[in-house]
Amino acid sequence: MRSDYGKLAAAVVFLIFVSGCTANRYLMVEKEDLDALNSSVVNQSEHLITLEDRTSERFQALTRLNEESTQNILQAITEQVEKPACPPAPKVPACEVNKSGDGRADRLKGKVIVGEVEKFYLAGPRLIYDARIDSGAETSSMDARNITRFERDGNNWVRFDVPMPDTDDFVTIEREISRRVRIIQSSTDESERRVVVELQFMIGNHRQQAEFTLTNREHLSHSVLVGRNILRDVMLIDVGKEFATELPESVPAEDNGDES
Repeated sequence: MRSDYGKLAAAVVFLIFVSGCTANRYLMVEKEDLDALNSSVVNQSEHLITLEDRTSERFQALTRLNEESTQNILQAITEQVEKPACPPAPKVPACEVNKSGDGRADRLKGKVIVGEVEKFYLAGPRLIYDARIDSGAETSSMDARNITRFERDGNNWVRFDVPMPDTDDFVTIEREISRRVRIIQSSTDESERRVVVELQFMIGNHRQQAEFTLTNREHLSHSVLVGRNILRDVMLIDVGKEFATELPESVPAEDNGDES
């Protein structure tokens, strides 16, 4: 029995010895791997620490930059900006009364301001009429009597008489015919053929040459009608006024036109 016990003990000792050797071999291999792993972990830790430091530095720099930008914005908002000073409005020169007798014609944006009735100077015969200003009429009209057409140098001309204001006398004028127009009377449906001539005139100190139809205006209140062909782009009507212009005192003497 002791012999069996001794055999058993020997076997146990042998197994322990063998196990110890085998374990030591495996422990040695695992220890080498563990050292390498530990070294890698240490390297990774150092790298992470470096990245963390760099990240922290960048974050702090961005934070400082953001704070500076915020301060600049707040400073700009709180600053009191000086209000812009508007330049003084230019003084509009007052209209001076014309004392030299050169006539007057007020203008707005280059256009002559006229009333419903204006003094009208007809060059040539040197006559002054009260002309009616009518934006409803397309073509201006002149009171003419004894209208006679004739030919001169192969061209069509017309001879007509115009009344002298405040008298029963007439002045004869000859002009070349510019064209003919057909006028429809507002009171009737009948049309009238009229000749058109060019006449030079003045309203205020504004001198112009324009077309006028010739017709008998004896039954009308004014011998001269100024229509849109003159008003357009040249005059503006102030319906609340009459005689808004003044003719020059020396108009008749200044006229060098043909009196025929």
